[in-house]
Amino acid sequence: MASTNQSPQYQKAQARFLDAQTNEEKLRCLEEMIRLCPKHKSAEKMLANLRSRYVKLKEKIEKIKKVFRSSGKPSIKKEGMQAVIVGLTNSGKSSLLSLLTNAKPEIAQHRFTTKTPVVGMMNYFGINIQLIEIPAIKSEYYDAGLVNTADVILILVDVFDDIEKIENELKRARGNKIIVFNNKNNVDERKVESTLKSRKLNYVIVGIETRGNLEELKEKTFKAFGKIRIFTKEPGKPRSDNPLVLEPESTVKNVAEKIFHNSSKVRETRIWGPSSKFPGQKVGLEHNLKDLDVVEFKTR
Repeated sequence: MASTNQSPQYQKAQARFLDAQTNEEKLRCLEEMIRLCPKHKSAEKMLANLRSRYVKLKEKIEKIKKVFRSSGKPSIKKEGMQAVIVGLTNSGKSSLLSLLTNAKPEIAQHRFTTKTPVVGMMNYFGINIQLIEIPAIKSEYYDAGLVNTADVILILVDVFDDIEKIENELKRARGNKIIVFNNKNNVDERKVESTLKSRKLNYVIVGIETRGNLEELKEKTFKAFGKIRIFTKEPGKPRSDNPLVLEPESTVKNVAEKIFHNSSKVRETRIWGPSSKFPGQKVGLEHNLKDLDVVEFKTR
């Protein structure tokens, strides 16, 4: 692609093309090179060569995407609450997934290791949350569809500048976002917290290598779904370990219907917890429940 009349801007675009790691990056560089290529007669051959490379590369990308859609992409069934981990390449997404779930993703130092979404189940006090690691943003394997439909998005970064870069790619995403700042560079945590607070972000500062603050991350992830946890118990017995997950403002009747499929079976209800005036309070079916309430039913 040499030419004696290349502008400095063209030469920079060419250098970015040579350094590009993905086909998408190369395609964007070629677009810029075509735009900046000299338009005089002596440069016609070079311009034709650029356009030919652009067409071939675009066809290659479309072919990869077609194969990926038809056979390479696993079918992922949404299980109740779904969260995704997004980030740039080598940000530690696979390591974070392996720490939070039962998944065993491939972890490597080279770029763009993850080529398909990896699914794991994160347990939080008896609640299972489906957690999916998405291939890196800017990768040809990045799955915007899964990101856009997820309930919660964990944005994994280790430098502040990456936050804006990633959020620019998430404009169609509807899920609640949590910035997960991996403090692998040992920046003063007070400085990190002050910066994230000043941007009015929902965040957690973690240490993937040290496993720091992972329980806080689990808690914030659950809270981002906007659900409440309701425990049940039988008379004279301890409460269950696994709570029901319900919408805010759910009532005793909602719990009864979930358990018995018919609230008319309930003869008496007692509750303990945030929505009760005192432990073991008798309430009616229309009583509004709060997070971490315990409900006891006596049936007919």
